[in-house]
Amino acid sequence: MKLDGVLAFITGGAGFVGSHLADLLLQRGNEVVAYDNFNPFYSGKERNVAQNLHKNGYRLVRSDILDYPTLVKAMEGSDIVFHQAAQPGVRYSIEHPLESHEINVTGTLNVLLAAKELKIPKVIFASSSSVYGVPLSLPMSEDHPTNPNSPYAASKLAAEKYCKVFSEIYGLDVVMLRYFSVYGPRGRPDQVIKSFVDKVALGLSPVIYGDGGQTRDFTYVSDVVDANILAAEGEGVSGEVFNVGFGRQVEIKKLAEMIIDLMGKTGEIPLVYEESYAGDFPDTCADIAKASRLLGYSPKVDLKEGLKRFVSWYQANTERQKSRDQPRGIP
Repeated sequence: MKLDGVLAFITGGAGFVGSHLADLLLQRGNEVVAYDNFNPFYSGKERNVAQNLHKNGYRLVRSDILDYPTLVKAMEGSDIVFHQAAQPGVRYSIEHPLESHEINVTGTLNVLLAAKELKIPKVIFASSSSVYGVPLSLPMSEDHPTNPNSPYAASKLAAEKYCKVFSEIYGLDVVMLRYFSVYGPRGRPDQVIKSFVDKVALGLSPVIYGDGGQTRDFTYVSDVVDANILAAEGEGVSGEVFNVGFGRQVEIKKLAEMIIDLMGKTGEIPLVYEESYAGDFPDTCADIAKASRLLGYSPKVDLKEGLKRFVSWYQANTERQKSRDQPRGIP
């Protein structure tokens, strides 16, 4: 479907990816309803939406995807749903498996039911590369076996299955996107790049779990937003799942060294290693051939450039926050 002039409903619309998606859709001239419960799992969401609160065509609804009546009422009149809301975090899910299940599975079922009830033409679902578990081969295509090894990963795979069922049984046009290690401005504090930058900015050592040889395929947030737009406008892809990554892996130890160097701390800050945690996996790397072929997806921001952009944003944002926090004298 063409997105020109449509009303887009974004669950998790004040979150990391959701707020960036809202920004782009508004720039394109779309109307946006951002639906978010402002979960205290991480702070800063108010800043994510502040720039849009007084814009024409933007509406913020503070509520939960587990509140079905409110969800249906807020979603009414929408033309497409971008379902970004989730309870993220592998380690968090190990400590809170029921919460992860309720938000990620029951919450997704609520979104699908509401879209079906309201006859909304299309839903884009944000899934995760964690559904693959420990890779059998790299890069991982969408045909790679799914073997989730954490409650978070299991909940995302279960939500995918519901999306597939609603596509096949009810004819709902649903597209699933498996994100690979998204990073960028507004990133969550539990994400490895944000965590490393936070530490280095304070002159502290980044904490690496394991030996640092594990690899990840990092994807800049603007590329993920582009993938959502392409999936929304893609034709003949209902029920399909797509990897959304950059297609290149980097060792976590190397990542930490890149950040230390970029922030001008080379030779000043040693790396610190701690025991790896349950639910971690050794490597990720996305095979993005399917998304390229069927959606026209082509990531534009490599890791070196993305880290530069993120650190620049981080430093500017930190300075602005310090300025706001300064006590003001009486004129």
